[in-house]
Amino acid sequence: GESRPLPSALWSGLSALDRYALGKVASKARAERIAAAYAEIVGASVLSTHLSPSGAVRMVDVGAKNSTLRRAVAESFVSMGPEAFARLDGASAGKGDVLATARIAGIQAAKRTSDLIPLCHAIGITHVSVEIELEPSARRAHVLCTVETFDRTGVEMEALCAASVAALTVYDMLKAYDRSMELGPTRLLSKSGGRSGDYSR
Repeated sequence: GESRPLPSALWSGLSALDRYALGKVASKARAERIAAAYAEIVGASVLSTHLSPSGAVRMVDVGAKNSTLRRAVAESFVSMGPEAFARLDGASAGKGDVLATARIAGIQAAKRTSDLIPLCHAIGITHVSVEIELEPSARRAHVLCTVETFDRTGVEMEALCAASVAALTVYDMLKAYDRSMELGPTRLLSKSGGRSGDYSR
């Protein structure tokens, strides 16, 4: 009921034993036992799959999910002044090949996302693409990252990490020419696969 909601995503995320226990208690229709079972099994989880019934932070259990093809695309931007952009465009930065280094950094970031974001799962990435296009009229670099996997959970965070770190690497390699460069927006453009369905900005 409204006082004890069970969204479908939360219900499907519970273990089979938890679902059985809730169903069994609910069938007896004893209000105090239903309240106790709900508090113990669901609790604060109704608000977040990253919260345990006691309210503690936890990693979501994805063991019961089916592995499917999942894909995410994210982007970021690095805006800069004339000298920094000229160095980037002319491949004359003192630190070396900015674009190649940023691409490698983005790929590495996608692979290391679970080390950086505490509640992310370590998953088997099957493909990472980091593309960087220069936009002379805006004096900025456009970073576009695509990540794919065949796994139990999505790769939105991997794509966002890749875009962020690639943009940060552009900044690092050009900061000698412009420390006022601006990063962003960094955002998810699309994702596909998984129980939550597809998303497109």
